[in-house]
Amino acid sequence: MRTLTIFLLSLFSLPLALNAQSVDEMLQKVSAAIEAGQNGQAVSYFRQTIPLNIDRTEMYYWTNVDKNSEICSKLATELALAYKKKRNYDKAYLFYKELLQKDPNNVDCLETCAEMQVCRGQEKDALRMYEKILQLDADNLAANIFLGNYYYLMAEQEKKKLEMDYKKLPSPTKMQYARYRDGLSKLFTTRYEKARSSLQKVVLRFPSTEAQKTLDKILRIEKEVNR
Repeated sequence: MRTLTIFLLSLFSLPLALNAQSVDEMLQKVSAAIEAGQNGQAVSYFRQTIPLNIDRTEMYYWTNVDKNSEICSKLATELALAYKKKRNYDKAYLFYKELLQKDPNNVDCLETCAEMQVCRGQEKDALRMYEKILQLDADNLAANIFLGNYYYLMAEQEKKKLEMDYKKLPSPTKMQYARYRDGLSKLFTTRYEKARSSLQKVVLRFPSTEAQKTLDKILRIEKEVNR
């Protein structure tokens, strides 16, 4: 019975052993291609290794790849894309951040880093990245979509609090009413105006029904503030 058990266990472990062997063989091919200066072939082998065992492939990247080499960024991109596809946003962000360190003003990389931060729940860091993107590319669609919606939602929350606080006053004085109106005016110029600026760029790029609806709401709020 014990012999049979050992035999069965060996059958189950065989695919794992073969998989580990195939990963090592593929990674050896990656190393050989890099040494031969065949970067395109090395990237191809590396890409094939990832689905076999992404953890071992990542370890190879950290321990065997010269971080100053030309191919380093290409391999990091492969891992970033793979982790993004697997929805492992923490790891994907790690590699996109690695790429960003090599090229801090790369708009595409900044855009993907910001996207990963949104997926990770790090909206404030994403906001900072999207704002940097607009400094480099004022018409960037992804940045304007995010910032337009972000500033609008922030404005709506602040407006709701401002109105609730004012309604709590049993008999507001003229001074309190003036402060309330001033608060609405400042809120419009600091939040709603920013949202409108970005969303107007969005609708210029493509006919977004949702963006236009938000712009219409902002227009109604502007009339309310200025009445």
